[in-house]
Amino acid sequence: MRYPETEMKPVVRPVKGTRDFYPEQMAFRQWLYGKVREVSQRFGYQEYEGPMLETLDLYAAKSGEELVKEQSYVFTDRGGDQITLRPELTPTLARMVAQRQRQLPRPVRWWSFGPFWRYERPQKGRVREFFQWNIDILGAESVYADAEIVAILAEFFRSVGLTSQQVGVKVSDRKLMNAQLQGLGVEGDRVRAVYRLVDKLDKLPPGDWLAYGRESAGLTDPQLGKLKEVLADRSLWKRSPQLAEFFALAADLGVSEFVEFDPAVIRGLDYYTDIVFEAWDRQGAFRAIFGGGRYANLLADVGGEPMGGVGLAMGDVVIGLVLDQYGLKPPLRPSPTRALVTVFSPELLRTSTRVAAELRAAAINTELYPEPARLDRQLKYANASGIPFAVIIGPDEAAAGVATVRNLVTGQQEKVPMADLAGRLKQP
Repeated sequence: MRYPETEMKPVVRPVKGTRDFYPEQMAFRQWLYGKVREVSQRFGYQEYEGPMLETLDLYAAKSGEELVKEQSYVFTDRGGDQITLRPELTPTLARMVAQRQRQLPRPVRWWSFGPFWRYERPQKGRVREFFQWNIDILGAESVYADAEIVAILAEFFRSVGLTSQQVGVKVSDRKLMNAQLQGLGVEGDRVRAVYRLVDKLDKLPPGDWLAYGRESAGLTDPQLGKLKEVLADRSLWKRSPQLAEFFALAADLGVSEFVEFDPAVIRGLDYYTDIVFEAWDRQGAFRAIFGGGRYANLLADVGGEPMGGVGLAMGDVVIGLVLDQYGLKPPLRPSPTRALVTVFSPELLRTSTRVAAELRAAAINTELYPEPARLDRQLKYANASGIPFAVIIGPDEAAAGVATVRNLVTGQQEKVPMADLAGRLKQP
């Protein structure tokens, strides 16, 4: 008998710029989170989290026009307030520290890994919804704090297998660059425009970059020529006592192989005031892996007492691409299951159910196949899920009080008394 064909509805697509995390993608995200957590805690940083929603005012005067006006997801709530999905975390961190500033021990060493949203054009390495590692130290005015944050990143690179031949950290100093801009006759409000120009040096073709400098930054051709000379001077750091101390401390921390001076690193966010840094893969295939720097005034801007900080942010998208590029993504098993207990027949369902419950009580991650089915079908499911062991209980095993344990990696199997089953499955 034939049934009339029904028209299939098209599958609903996800929102542009977002990602579906199937178990295999989730396994990588959790692995990355574990690496971030391990390195952060090695340096004594405490985990925290802020809300996904913030008032637009928190970012309006602190993060820069481009982030606020062009990249933030903004809506008006029922109370009439302008609310945004958080595009970054540092202003939230400043607000949280300001609320308990007198109760918190200094320095404040905090880290977080969570979701963020920016309305950008999706492209390689850039999406609209992403996960980001944020790590900051506040209340430490010495350059050691800057060097420690960069050392944490170098340790993270090492922990995921990246070498200094594959990735590097470019460092500069906004105070040093301010002095250079003053020498070019750039002062006051024009400094911010020139910073935006410098930040676009590697993002625009040379002709477009010069045109942007004339039109948006108001620079003359002689000024643009001198600015390019400044940005090409790799010995300029020697004029900065802060950078000289920074590089010495980086050597003491054992990470100098990763760091280098680059005057073109300026960072796009307006609240950075001193040393800034970015990491790039040395092949130049992707945008910055992470970025950060020192901010001196952010707590006062959100109502707290003046207290400086240093921090960085690293998104999960670009670091994933870099690890792919160098073949460093580990083989991950999405399933947490150690053993699959099979179900031979309806009559043995309760026996298998009890065995599965006993294994879970012994802290062994255990699945029970939910219904009787051919054994090869159940084993095929276990293999497809990456489950290493199958526990087979047929009529003969049930009568003898044993189970057949099959290693699905090697194909070997053995009969094990029910009382010893948990101990056997805990072995390699």
